[in-house]
Amino acid sequence: MEDAKLIEEEIPRELLILYATETGTSQDCADYIARQCRRIAFQCRVVSMDVYSLPDLISENLVIFVVSTTGSGVEPRAMTALWNKLLRSDLPSDLFEGLPFSVFGLGDTSYEKFCWAAKKLSRRMKTLGATEICGRGEGDEQDPLGVDGALVPWTERLLQTLLELAPLPQPIQLEARQEMPPPRVSLHDSNVTQDDLRKANDPLEADKRYYAATVQANRRITAADWYQDVRHFEFKFEDDIQYSPGDVAVIHPVALDADVTILLDRLGWVDVADKPFKVVREMSDQSLPDYLPETTTLRAIFTRYLDFNAVPRRSFFQYLWYFTPDEVEREKLDEFLAPEGTNELYDYCHKVRRTILEILHDFRHVKIPKDYIFDVFPPLRARHFSIASSVAKHPHEVDLCIAIVKYRTKLKVPRRGVCTSYLSALVPGDRLRIGFLKGLIKLPPDDKTPVICIGPGTGIAPMRALIEDRVERGANANTLYFGCRSAEKDQHYGDEWEKLNAEQKLVYRTAFSRDGPEGVRRTYVQDRILEDAETVWRLAERERAWVYISGSSNKMPIAVKEAIAKAVETYGGRAQEEAKLYVENMAKEGRLIEECWS
Repeated sequence: MEDAKLIEEEIPRELLILYATETGTSQDCADYIARQCRRIAFQCRVVSMDVYSLPDLISENLVIFVVSTTGSGVEPRAMTALWNKLLRSDLPSDLFEGLPFSVFGLGDTSYEKFCWAAKKLSRRMKTLGATEICGRGEGDEQDPLGVDGALVPWTERLLQTLLELAPLPQPIQLEARQEMPPPRVSLHDSNVTQDDLRKANDPLEADKRYYAATVQANRRITAADWYQDVRHFEFKFEDDIQYSPGDVAVIHPVALDADVTILLDRLGWVDVADKPFKVVREMSDQSLPDYLPETTTLRAIFTRYLDFNAVPRRSFFQYLWYFTPDEVEREKLDEFLAPEGTNELYDYCHKVRRTILEILHDFRHVKIPKDYIFDVFPPLRARHFSIASSVAKHPHEVDLCIAIVKYRTKLKVPRRGVCTSYLSALVPGDRLRIGFLKGLIKLPPDDKTPVICIGPGTGIAPMRALIEDRVERGANANTLYFGCRSAEKDQHYGDEWEKLNAEQKLVYRTAFSRDGPEGVRRTYVQDRILEDAETVWRLAERERAWVYISGSSNKMPIAVKEAIAKAVETYGGRAQEEAKLYVENMAKEGRLIEECWS
């Protein structure tokens, strides 16, 4: 609010919302901010950073940035090109003088560098002369309400600031229940036949980043009686695909037919589920699912484009309020949507991870108009999986190591992951399209440089790609720290590592946390690093080794870096703070790389 006073003249009632995301959450947040800004008569453009030109930023009236963070404080890939241009040293300090802006960051406090990309962007914009009109917002996935816990109040503060900078002729009450917003599309009857739709090309075929793949193998690599089902997948390509260690496979999930039918029945749309219609965009500032065809059916939309198995965000309950005529249901929704109703909404929805489909069964009077399906239901996003193979060893092939998501909620309801359920049902000969994204991992320029890989659990996937690639090139100075619960039950690719170890192409160090006697302290990968502290220090300092950490972002990455710092302290003769700084400098030099996820 204070910064808003620095803007002396009333600003035009139009703004640009630039987003950068890996999973789509930033885009959803940008859409939400645009909808709210429309409440106070602002015109909005919502644009991804990877298609925006930096020189155009100078002529904007007002910019809102919505930015997620990847890896260890790294900007999303969509932001990299723009960010590198903003970092140019020859940019004048008054480049954006007079440009009002604000930033909303998305992150996860289980990561060390929370909302790091947003923080860096905010600082850089101010050093280039821009004026931050509303203090940076920071959405946390660990919040009881997810990113909405910060997004909703931050957006309300933003609206108040915008009203100060561009007052409306008549004051409005932002807290009051608003009239139902218009839908982002309208659905029109189509003359296209169902037969023509079945013959139509897959929309992904038009994207040259996706390639036709055939399933070669879908093999469980954990023991049959083990609690977790981890699969090894092999996909074969006719195209001469190219990728590097650390790159990511992109797969668009397909919902199960039975689940789609249950949803269509609940919504009363079974009779029209296969009727073709044309999707007409009504609101240019609101996104639609990727690769959505112009003409399609409700069944196809809920199979491939909209996610009814997701745990919904707060805005979903606002739409239920619009679409139920039942007073009892409206009263309950009023409780959820009230500022003091956060705990009730958390207990009902997020704590027990209720899905949209389950909630629609609870609120049985809700009737959703078809034109609003893209407003009510979130997009069914593509999923990203670290590639577990080297194209040098496996030409025309991609291997993946994937844990099949199955669990029970706190209500004892069985739950399955949409994408992993789809993948687990694939059999050899099935076909799909797979895309590729550049990963965060880079290899040392000199093959003689040693590498230390830490990849417990399914974090082994990018480590397998890296080690295979190096071994194929004759680079044998490789160390792998792998951790799991049981040597017999879930030691992923153990035979491969033992073979390489015997051939002196790999030093293989394991930590099996549940194989020890009862009552004895469990052993993890960081404990093995401490046991090898003298060797780790020698590799890091004398031989300038590169370190790679992959796996869960929970406690493991921090514990591993603390173990490396302890090696520096013990055998490098550094004070505790100096040892910590040594590890931080390894990351700055690019010699310590994290590929972790929550």
